[in-house]
Amino acid sequence: MGLHIGDEAPDFTAPTTEGTIHFHEWIGDSWAILFSHPKDFTPVCTTALGYPARLTPDFDSRNTKVIGLSIDSVEDHLRWADDIAETQGTALNYPLIGDTELVVAKLYDMIHPNASGNAAGRTAVDNATVRSVFLIGPDKKIKMTMTYPMSAGRNFSEVLRALDAIQLNAKHTVATPVNWRPGEDVIIPTSVSDEAARAKYPSGWKTLKPYLRVVTQPK
Repeated sequence: MGLHIGDEAPDFTAPTTEGTIHFHEWIGDSWAILFSHPKDFTPVCTTALGYPARLTPDFDSRNTKVIGLSIDSVEDHLRWADDIAETQGTALNYPLIGDTELVVAKLYDMIHPNASGNAAGRTAVDNATVRSVFLIGPDKKIKMTMTYPMSAGRNFSEVLRALDAIQLNAKHTVATPVNWRPGEDVIIPTSVSDEAARAKYPSGWKTLKPYLRVVTQPK
C-alpha cells in the first residue's frame, strides 16, 4: 500500500550527516520537509541539495525543518558535501540520511518493495524513483507529496508556496485558489457555513458562486 495525504509519516531511526536521528523525535513540534535523491555525486541532485541550504531563514521563519535522503552512505554524503559547497556556494546545513539498504526509501514507497542490494552495487537509474518531497506536519501526518523524474530539478519556490498555503489552512481553515501567493485573497471552504463565516469575517466576503466565497487573507 502506498502512502497518502493524511497518513502518518513512517517513523524510522537512521544515520545522517548530523548523527543518528529518530525521525518523529527529530521533527518534534515543527513541520518537516523530507526530500530524496537516487544517488550521490549526480548532477541534478547536487543543485537540489545546495539550494534549500540557502533557504534556511525561510524555513526557520515557518517553523520547518529540512532533511534530505540519498541512497548512499553517510561517508559518501560527507565527501559529496564538499562538491555541493564548491559548486552551489552554500554548505550543507541540514541532515542528509544515509540509506544504503533502501530502508527509508521502501518505508516511504519511493522504490519497489522487492528492490535489493546495497547502495554500492546500485546506480542512479536503479534508484530513479527515489525523487520525492514529503511535507509532514507537527502531528506527524503527511500533508503533501511531490514526485519528480530524475531529469527535472525540484522547484523549491513551489515547495515554500505550498507550505505557506497548507500552514494557512491549518491555522485559519481557509483554502487557496490557483497560483495563490501569500497576501492574496483566499477561499472560504464549503465546510464553513455562512453563519460561521459571518462570525469569523465580520467585514464580509465576495460571493462568486454559492460554493465560491472569496475573502481577504486572515493574518
